[in-house]
Amino acid sequence: MYRDTLRLLGPVLPAVSFLGRLPTAMCQLGSLLLVAETSGSLATAGLVGGALAAGQTVAGPLIGRLADRHGQRPVVLAAALANAAAVTALVLAALGHATTGLLMPLGALAGATVPQIGPLARSRSVTLARRAGADDRTVATVLSFEGTLDEVSFVLGPALVGLAATVAHPAAALLTAAALLAGCGTAFALHPSARTLAPSPGPGATRSSAAERTRLRVSALPASTYALRGAMVLQGAMFGASQAGITALTERLGVPDQAGLVYAAMGVTSAAAGFAMAAVPARIGLHTRWRAATAALVVLAVPLVLVDTLGWLYAAVVVLGVAYAPHLITVFGLTERTAPPARLAECMAFLTSGVVGGQAVALALSGRLAETHGAPAAFGVAAGAAVGCAVLSWTVRASRTKQLGPDQAAQDGLRPGAAAPSA
Repeated sequence: MYRDTLRLLGPVLPAVSFLGRLPTAMCQLGSLLLVAETSGSLATAGLVGGALAAGQTVAGPLIGRLADRHGQRPVVLAAALANAAAVTALVLAALGHATTGLLMPLGALAGATVPQIGPLARSRSVTLARRAGADDRTVATVLSFEGTLDEVSFVLGPALVGLAATVAHPAAALLTAAALLAGCGTAFALHPSARTLAPSPGPGATRSSAAERTRLRVSALPASTYALRGAMVLQGAMFGASQAGITALTERLGVPDQAGLVYAAMGVTSAAAGFAMAAVPARIGLHTRWRAATAALVVLAVPLVLVDTLGWLYAAVVVLGVAYAPHLITVFGLTERTAPPARLAECMAFLTSGVVGGQAVALALSGRLAETHGAPAAFGVAAGAAVGCAVLSWTVRASRTKQLGPDQAAQDGLRPGAAAPSA
């Protein structure tokens, strides 16, 4: 099933992209644990973690845009080294018991310089597949593979942080993340595949030819792109609200140390479902998949509101995880279909930033709700976000802006090279 994907990408690119995106999953929790331990204040830790998330949310799309314009190699190389330096500075400042006024800007800098290897790996892999003449089924498999790598990294990253904090110190986890950023981020930037992504023309490029004028016109984003970004913000809200609810319920049950394991269990089933997405028949279109995934989110999120024991909590989140990755992968797939090729990295980075931003805001709001009204209130926020995803999937129709190959054009009843009416 993934044989063609591995043949297309080779063994090195997936390995360095996976190790390069691990630090993103490690830094959020690692910074919280580090600042909480060194300052003795959960409030300060929350402010620093919030600043880190805000920096990544705001700067992520900018890094994607720079990669589209100037190529991935210089942008990722600069961001990876800057991020490694920023994370190291945050560790040293926390160990030196710096004030909150210094820790917050350092957290924001650590977030703003995240090299966005996850979304850039997606755009690079999809571009490689398209240029190799791959059909939509192969591209869908590539996106499933990248989605699985993301899910595994977000399960393994916090686990590594927890292990390092238990065996040594949270600082060890963040310094490991900095080393991975410097090493694997550089390897991802310098991989030969980065040369295949030619940067799009800058504002000063000549626009005299009709072909160039057409390229610039089609670089405008369709309205559906913004709806897809909204769906990812709501997906992030589900993550944040679920995390708050899980934390509140495990604390009420007297087993707060189970919170991370419960959340990891949800990530495991999500990764497994993402891996299985490549087996979905090609005749089931992306819009059908999107609607099915959001319907599953709604149906499977509602039981969370009713759980009151650890066993039922594990059961509910394990089942809910089955719907997470299919929704994420499908939204990435729809974005790949609708985004202009010259802005693909930017659009992929917007989706990832949407998840981070939605998670941070929902975690703050639902955490407060959980404190006053209990875990069901936080889980209610997650269910509400799922309903929002479902509404978007049933009201938005994403128009396809890409050029079709002969096989897909024949399937859609169009002449080769014609634009498809909708995805």
